[in-house]
Amino acid sequence: MNNTHKDWIRPEIQQLTAYHVPDPKNAIKLDAMENPYQWDAELTQKWLQTLQTAAINRYPDPTAYKVKEQLRQRMQIPDTMDVILGNGSDELIQMLILSLNGKGRVLLAPEPSFVMYRLIAQVVGMQYIGIPLGANDFKLDMFAMLEAIETHQPALIFLAYPNNPTGNAFALEDIEDIIETSTGLVIIDEAYAPFADNTFMSRLGEYPNLLVMRTVSKLGLAGLRLGLLAGPHKWLEQIDKTRLPYNINVLSQLSAIFALQHYAVLEKQTQQIKANRADLVERLNNINGIQAWTSQANFILFRVKNAQAVFEHLKKQEVLIKCLQGSHPLLDNCLRVTIGTPDENQAFLETLSKTLSEMN
Repeated sequence: MNNTHKDWIRPEIQQLTAYHVPDPKNAIKLDAMENPYQWDAELTQKWLQTLQTAAINRYPDPTAYKVKEQLRQRMQIPDTMDVILGNGSDELIQMLILSLNGKGRVLLAPEPSFVMYRLIAQVVGMQYIGIPLGANDFKLDMFAMLEAIETHQPALIFLAYPNNPTGNAFALEDIEDIIETSTGLVIIDEAYAPFADNTFMSRLGEYPNLLVMRTVSKLGLAGLRLGLLAGPHKWLEQIDKTRLPYNINVLSQLSAIFALQHYAVLEKQTQQIKANRADLVERLNNINGIQAWTSQANFILFRVKNAQAVFEHLKKQEVLIKCLQGSHPLLDNCLRVTIGTPDENQAFLETLSKTLSEMN
C-alpha cells in the first residue's frame, strides 16, 4: 500500500490552518493595513525608467548594500548597528525563531498580537506561550509577563510596538522592565513606527539583548516585501546564517532604493493617513453602538454588537475590513479597519452606519 501525504506531513503541520488572505475583488480594501495612496504619474514614470536598468539575468546583490544604506539614513539606524533584510518581516521572524529554537526553548509574546509570531513558531516547532493583555485597555499585564519570564526563561520575546491588532503602544517603562528582566532576546517589532510617537531604534546598544524590526510595507511599499532587523553584530552575524541567499530580488532592491530616495512623498502620505485616522476614530465613536479605540498605527480596532454579521454585510456591500471575532477572547465582536483615503473612509462609515441601523 502506498503511503499518503498524511503519513509523511508532520502532524503539527496538518493541524494548522494556513494564513488566509481574502480576495477583495472590486471591494474597497480596508483589511490589510496598506497605504491607500499611489504615486503620481511623473514619479511612477521615473520609477519605471529605473527598473529598465535591472540586470534580471544576474542574481541580485546578496547583501542588498545600497538598500541598507538608504534604510540606515531614512530610519535613523545607529552606525554601530548591523542590519539584516528580509522578504518582509515574516521572513525575519522565521529567521529569528530558527536561530533561537532548541529543545525546551520558549517564545513568549503578549496576546492578542501579530499572528505570525505564533504561526511561525508552530511551523518551526518552537514552544509558544501567549500572555493575555489587559481587558479593554490592552495594556501589558506586567505581573503575568514578568512571572512568565521568570518561570519559562524565554529564548525569544516579541513585542509589537504599536501592537497589532489593538493599535496601542505599550508603556515605555513596561517594555524596559521586560528587556531588563529577560535573559533571552527581545525583539521590538516597529512595523507601525511611521504612525507612532516613540521608537527603540535609537536605544539599540543600550541593552545587550535588544533588536528592532521594521518594514517598509506600511509606508506604501507593501508590494516590495521588505523588512529589516537592526541590532548588534554579535547577534545578527549568527541570525544571518538562516537567511536564504539572494532573498531580496533585483526589482525589489531597485524599487526600494528609488522609493527611499523620494522619501518625502512617503512622509507626506504618512501625515495624511495620521490626519485621516484622527478623523475616522472620532466619527466611529459618534456612531451609536460602536466602541473604537485610539490607535498609533494605520488602523482602528472597534467593537460592535454582532461583528461577524456586520463584517459579512459590509463585504456584500463591497467594503472589506478585518473580522477578529473568534481569534482571541479579548477581541470578542471586534473588527479592524485600515485607514483609507477620505473617500474610502466616508464610504465605509456610510455603509457601516446603514448596516447597524438595519440590524437594530
